[in-house]
Amino acid sequence: MKSTFALVVACMLCTGALAAPLGTNARTVLPAQVQQVISVDYRSLRDSSSGMALKDRVLPDNLKAFEVALRGLGVNPDWDLEQLTFVSYRTPKAMVRTFGVATGQFEPKKVLARLKAKKTKAAKYRETYLWPAGSFVMTFLDDDTMLFGDAAAVKDGLDVRDGEAPGASNEMRERITEAEAGPVWSVLDQQGTQNMVRSVLGEASALTDYDTIKKRLLGSHYTLDLQHGVDFGLDVDTSDSFTAGTLSALLNAGVLYKKAAGNATEKSAMEDMAINSDGGRLELKFKADDSKFQALMKSDLFQAVAH
Repeated sequence: MKSTFALVVACMLCTGALAAPLGTNARTVLPAQVQQVISVDYRSLRDSSSGMALKDRVLPDNLKAFEVALRGLGVNPDWDLEQLTFVSYRTPKAMVRTFGVATGQFEPKKVLARLKAKKTKAAKYRETYLWPAGSFVMTFLDDDTMLFGDAAAVKDGLDVRDGEAPGASNEMRERITEAEAGPVWSVLDQQGTQNMVRSVLGEASALTDYDTIKKRLLGSHYTLDLQHGVDFGLDVDTSDSFTAGTLSALLNAGVLYKKAAGNATEKSAMEDMAINSDGGRLELKFKADDSKFQALMKSDLFQAVAH
């Protein structure tokens, strides 16, 4: 069975205590078919040795590209960027697109002056100007909020803001409200949760009537706090207590397997994990200090999942 800890790492890749609530203008661009929202408080990364180690080791390529693009605009992501949110959504033709929303101290007048000095030309979309920025296009939603991504994705977000396309459902907005108290958080819709759980279960999904179970998965969210080591919590909402209990039993079986067959670092990680069900909700908790987590990042288990 695939290691349950793979879930934690996969979510991180996708991810007093700081919070990263989604800004007002960021909420205006969320499309109707949102599959996943991932938000990171960059201040929590800068203040955490585990956060910086994780960022340096497994920083996603699209995030690397965005940081390069920001530097090209005269923005230092290490100091000027406060929050970064990625939104994945399905188009009417079942394609998955992603755009990002960044908040921070951007000084738009200076950024635009820099672009104009380079004779960079913007494309106009209705009343909004889209500026080339590395491999992306970007526009300012306000002085502190930047929307970026490929042109089609950015335009989709602007369509929602301008009332030309429907926005995210009340259910998804409620999940965001529940999750956004954490410095790093994510929400998944029903289909995204189904895909995540199948991946986590691995071969075990073939040993159960997963097609029946997955219909009862409603959505999920996780939070990650890096202030004192790593404190991770995942909640999966299901339609009934039987489904939540079944998933809990399957994941706990995976933990037992790793405790018996894993290396010393992996066994130690399993000791720091707790999986339970409460009514119709599956709850997974993982907590470790910085040294233990950073040792885990060097293990074969982490490398297998991260790459």
